[in-house]
Amino acid sequence: MTLLLGLTKICSLFLLFLATLTSPEGTPILPFYRSITAASYSVFVESKLRPLPVVSSLPPPPSLAYLVSGSKGDGAAVTRVLLALYHPNNRYVVHLDLESSPEERSDLVRFVEGHALFKRFGNVRVIKKANLVTYRGPTMVANTLHAATILLRELGDWDWFINLSASDYPLVTQDDLLHTFSYLPRDLNFIDHTSDIGWKERSRPTAFKLFTGSAWMTLSKSFIDYCIWGWDNLPRTVLMYYPK
Repeated sequence: MTLLLGLTKICSLFLLFLATLTSPEGTPILPFYRSITAASYSVFVESKLRPLPVVSSLPPPPSLAYLVSGSKGDGAAVTRVLLALYHPNNRYVVHLDLESSPEERSDLVRFVEGHALFKRFGNVRVIKKANLVTYRGPTMVANTLHAATILLRELGDWDWFINLSASDYPLVTQDDLLHTFSYLPRDLNFIDHTSDIGWKERSRPTAFKLFTGSAWMTLSKSFIDYCIWGWDNLPRTVLMYYPK
């Protein structure tokens, strides 16, 4: 047994010696021995451990387009809601209707145009030519379409349109809201509506089905595109139906 161990050690030393021999060009004479020796270390688990590549599975955050509307005496409330909703990734249109005083509307314009953050990102607009809004009839719809047109034309790309009043206030941060919306299909709409109309003062139109519901909603950009540029002219037809 002692003789066998001695021969094993001698063979190992001899192979190690051969591995150090090189040709005149400097190439190892027995490179296979080194490769085998190096490969023998791969049996250890530690040599197989590699840091996993970091792959982000988070979807890209959306951009929300807001309309914040107010009436007489709502100037301070509109600015309050705007500041609470503000996020550089979003777009905003604010409006005080004709019931508000010229001074109140001018104060709102000065506030928006003088705010350093709004100027830096350029994502807030004021409707300077105030609309008459009665909140019962087509004027509110017309004002909403006016704001949507500004958002489409001037404020670049966005994913959802949300209209709010000066009396609204967010219960979650914009970061949380954008994170939640990032997992939703971009063509999803949030509308509270019903076709069960309990009162009738005139006959219903036959060219389209009439629905009623809340004036406050969250609409996809594709929906707003259709309302503004509707190829079959249905949105304008519906708008003209109400004043008559």
